[in-house]
Amino acid sequence: MVVASLPGEDVLYAALLNKDSSFEGLFFVGVKTTGIFCRPTCTARKPKKENCTFFKSTKEALLYGFRPCKVCEPLRLNGDYPESVKNIIKEINIDPSLRLKAADLRKRGIQPEKLTRWFKKNMNMTFVAYQKSIRIGNAYGQIRLGEQVTGTAFNSGYESLSGFADSFKKQTGFTPTQSKHRKVIVTTRIPTILGPMLACAVEEGICLLEFVDRPMLETQLKRVQKILGGKTMPGLSKYFELLSMQLTEYFEGRRKQFTIPMVLDGTLFQQKIWDILQEIPYGATRSYQQQAECAGNKKALRAVAKANGDNRIAILVPCHRVIGSNGKLTGYGGGLWRKQYLLDLERNSTKTHPEK
Repeated sequence: MVVASLPGEDVLYAALLNKDSSFEGLFFVGVKTTGIFCRPTCTARKPKKENCTFFKSTKEALLYGFRPCKVCEPLRLNGDYPESVKNIIKEINIDPSLRLKAADLRKRGIQPEKLTRWFKKNMNMTFVAYQKSIRIGNAYGQIRLGEQVTGTAFNSGYESLSGFADSFKKQTGFTPTQSKHRKVIVTTRIPTILGPMLACAVEEGICLLEFVDRPMLETQLKRVQKILGGKTMPGLSKYFELLSMQLTEYFEGRRKQFTIPMVLDGTLFQQKIWDILQEIPYGATRSYQQQAECAGNKKALRAVAKANGDNRIAILVPCHRVIGSNGKLTGYGGGLWRKQYLLDLERNSTKTHPEK
């Protein structure tokens, strides 16, 4: 895996003491007295600084003979689903008509209360609400493919057509019969080394990809719903698995270009700037001044910066490759530390694999 250089040990140790989540994925700490390595946010008792060894990757920590902590599970991607949650989600995705109740979860060795807490914290909804969203999203897709509303309702596990219609409208904002002329924007969480990302998709492609802790995420979601005329809800998309795979390859330094269809609706100026962003070569950077010149108006610095900030598809539309004229990092919704990591990753990967 290609990794960025680490900050100084004082910075890393302070992050460890403060359980600073903004450093998740940036480093791991090996504790010499226990032989265990942890995430920076681990809740276990903190070691003395002289007993710490800092690593850029889990692979490096393992090669030095450290064992993964059972408390913070450093081998699990930052934002990845716990195994029990992953299995449940997989089961629901295979059969969206399932209605798993507390007794069903206990039979699978899962504590319902614990599962609900996880969904509220990570998905901002209850497990029951998640099941309903998947069920309705699947029904929407079936109707769009030509299935009859009545048959779809009963195949989705509903006992009455009226109950299905009410639930459908509450979730989507429109009736089942209006499905062929309305959009639903399906969402999912994708774990990455720099933290979980929220991906949104419509039939034509990916329409949003942002780190879930981005301050402007809620605004971006409202904006994409308004532009595309649809409502967001957890669901399935043919693009999500491919997106997850290509992001993994990118973070491992094995992918320099993405081949996923994107939906980049915006003003003509925004679309022009986003097109220019995609022309910046992997491993290279461009200043805002250069961006403005490429757009044909070297005085439009502020407008260019705003269009970059309005980009809704992080990494795939590489606004992280735009820096200040003085070479300093400025303006990145995911945080400057992530911007630095992405630039370092691309530069290091270019050196390691110049032929790719």
